[in-house]
Amino acid sequence: MSQLRLGYLYGFGAYALWGFFPAYFKLLKPAGPVEVLAHRIAWSALFMVLVLTAVRRWRQIAALLRKPATVGGIALAAVFIGVNWGTYIYGVNVDRVVETSLGYFINPLVVIVLGVLVLGERLRPAQWAAVGVGTFAVLVLAVDYGHPPWIALILAISFALYGLTKKRLALPPADGLFVESAVLTLPALAVLGWLAFSGDLTFGHVSTGHTLLLAAAGVITAIPLLMFAGAANRIPLTGLGMLQYVAPTLQLALGVFAFHEPMPPARLFGFGLVWLALAVFTWDGLRNARRNRLALATGDATPLAATTRA
Repeated sequence: MSQLRLGYLYGFGAYALWGFFPAYFKLLKPAGPVEVLAHRIAWSALFMVLVLTAVRRWRQIAALLRKPATVGGIALAAVFIGVNWGTYIYGVNVDRVVETSLGYFINPLVVIVLGVLVLGERLRPAQWAAVGVGTFAVLVLAVDYGHPPWIALILAISFALYGLTKKRLALPPADGLFVESAVLTLPALAVLGWLAFSGDLTFGHVSTGHTLLLAAAGVITAIPLLMFAGAANRIPLTGLGMLQYVAPTLQLALGVFAFHEPMPPARLFGFGLVWLALAVFTWDGLRNARRNRLALATGDATPLAATTRA
């Protein structure tokens, strides 16, 4: 099997697993969102200890921990991903899977806005159009819900900030995930201890299957992230960008068809606007990538400079 095909398999596998996360988190009831989040963090850290031991990367981890600025960046990334995980679990628990899918649909548009606000990038006209349509879609959905879609917005913004922080750190995926989990582990263990003291801990008190499912949260979290890393190293960025819509599409299908969440006409219209914005965004990205490839092939630097963002 070629490395390119293997990369696409890894990428599709990662996004498909993320797409079915709502079904997994539904199985963790009666554990509440706070307990589930704490288990996800603690067991992820333990699983990554095993992974790093297997691949013998503790020397690199030790070197990483001697860089205070990098550790501070990882701690910031850990906060962002902790907010993202907690919001997602809460959304699933309160039967708002459709809204969680919206968060990951609009995430690429939030990333564009962050590029402008934080990195000083310039947008092409089609990208401005996509952001405008996406903003209008959020307003339509706010009217439909009777309030802004806070779960979707928090998911999109927190994951975009997490991605921006990780991009600047440029760390190997396994190393970053371990240190992020380690940063959050002490608070997670404190939460689990408090739940045990108050008698609200479900771990070990519901059934053997429930206990095993909570313990599996670490593996469930780490495996798609490692698969994603394998994909990112093998396939073009445009291919990875196309695959990112697999997860929210599966989440939306689960929310509507498996969990029977409502999809009134106004909400469907709002989602339609989001999909239109993403279609414009994707078309522009593919067109720009093609122009860049042609510029490189012909040795003409002018088209390349004119179509890349500053």
